[in-house]
Amino acid sequence: MFVLQPDPFLMPACRISPFQTADMEFNNNLPPNESAKDYLNRRFGAGNWQYTYNGREAIQLALESYNLDKNDLVTILTTSENFYISSCVTRQIEKFCCWNREILPETKILFVNHEFGYPHPGMEKLIQTGLPIIEDCCTTFFSQDSIENLGQYGDYAIYSFPKFFPMQLGGLLVSSRKKPLSKTSLKEEQIHYIQNIVSHYLIQENELLLQRKNNYEFSLSLFTSLGFTERFETNDATVPSSLLLHNNGVVKDLNALKLFFNRHGIQNSVFYGEDAFFIPSHQNLTESDIQYFFYCMQEFLKSNNTAL
Repeated sequence: MFVLQPDPFLMPACRISPFQTADMEFNNNLPPNESAKDYLNRRFGAGNWQYTYNGREAIQLALESYNLDKNDLVTILTTSENFYISSCVTRQIEKFCCWNREILPETKILFVNHEFGYPHPGMEKLIQTGLPIIEDCCTTFFSQDSIENLGQYGDYAIYSFPKFFPMQLGGLLVSSRKKPLSKTSLKEEQIHYIQNIVSHYLIQENELLLQRKNNYEFSLSLFTSLGFTERFETNDATVPSSLLLHNNGVVKDLNALKLFFNRHGIQNSVFYGEDAFFIPSHQNLTESDIQYFFYCMQEFLKSNNTAL
């Protein structure tokens, strides 16, 4: 039995991130482990990367290197070409200059957001513009494109570890063109925190990815039975950061669904600009967690999409 309308103090916490409260103790007791250094050196090259407090700080440090004027223009491009973009991105750009969503003669930098674990399909064409490129790979740490060049098309690539590992802070800034890496705000103990956790889970990479895949496919099988479909086609090279679904008109009011799920402890959002929404999908979900998401959706639909 799953409980609907629980007391607010008794609500579950089902996050887009795999972090759970129990991970605080687990992470605190991890022994020192620096194996992530070897992994990152092999993947990105020694001296070409650094840890950051989070993905937002990595964006800021990348933008600092361009000496932007407040009237300069950064053009944001996304995999879906939808207008949806997180304020985590736009607020960082606004510290330096203006931003838009279409390449113009005034564009100084292309900021390419590989959304939800899915690579932008037009990277080769974007390179031909000759404009500097920053790749937002926050949701694509484990994903690749067909030529395995994701994160290496531009000057910088940005990553966010909590999207894939159960941790409370940690980003990565990678320089693909030997561009300078500005100093992070991280303290020494925070660097050790990031390194220990990332090292621990990278050792289990194959098992982690298999569990994410199994959970994604189980969740997708349940929700497609209600008429929802994948927004992006998933293949062996993509590791989705969440379950992004086409609504196909099933839910009449997606904002009402968002409130309903939030009131039942399920982090989610509408994919604004499209008839789509997304919910958690990661390795630390159990089958019961996924069945709970499905149960909440069924109950919402039974109430004629008006339950709050």
